[in-house]
Amino acid sequence: MDTSLLIAVTLTVFLSTMIRSTFGFGDALVAMPLLTMFLGLKSATPLVALLASTIAFVILIRRWREVDMAGAWRLMLSTAFGIPLGLLLLKSGWEVPMKMLLAAVIIGFVLHQWLRPQFRQVSGKAAWIFGFIAGILGGAYNTNGPPVVVFGTLRCWDPARFRATLQGYFFPTGLLILASHGMGGLWTREIYHLYLLCLPVVLTAVLAGGYLHARIPSARFMHAVYGFLMLLGLSLFIQTLGFFD
Repeated sequence: MDTSLLIAVTLTVFLSTMIRSTFGFGDALVAMPLLTMFLGLKSATPLVALLASTIAFVILIRRWREVDMAGAWRLMLSTAFGIPLGLLLLKSGWEVPMKMLLAAVIIGFVLHQWLRPQFRQVSGKAAWIFGFIAGILGGAYNTNGPPVVVFGTLRCWDPARFRATLQGYFFPTGLLILASHGMGGLWTREIYHLYLLCLPVVLTAVLAGGYLHARIPSARFMHAVYGFLMLLGLSLFIQTLGFFD
């Protein structure tokens, strides 16, 4: 790998990791398009998955006490039940309408929160519903994150709990993704080499993101979360439109 490409990869990893460490999610939104352009999809996919699990693990080492355990285990268990249904949908050819629906729901939710910010906090038991939906979307289209992020906002978690609980959910589900990549033969010597090169960058960015996280007021934090959700919805919408080309 030439020097300019290595610099581009490490800068992308640093930026995406710092976003994830600051807000608890959003790394793939930045990393996947850029790393796919630099490395190709076959290399970007397992690398981003390895880095995402590492980020979650490092954050949890320091912040596991802030995890909403009840919410996290309900989300994880219900996700496991939703994955088989998602696999059935994957085979049914409903990918385009399902992704369009997800994008519309995310965008509609964010617009509602911006226009009418007062809402009733949902019960912790709603995790069963959001986790199940996340499992369906994750099993079918590898997009399990948005429902979990929406659940966290509707639970009115403070920024520290929001960030930590998302990692408590993403880490174990990320291990399942890593296992599937391993069984699919996506782990190669090149991926291991890239991962080791990026590891110091990830650790530095996690610390930088943690520093920023501690200094963002709660109100601004939630506005930023809604902004990232809007980007997720719009990017999913644009990506799905590509299926019609």
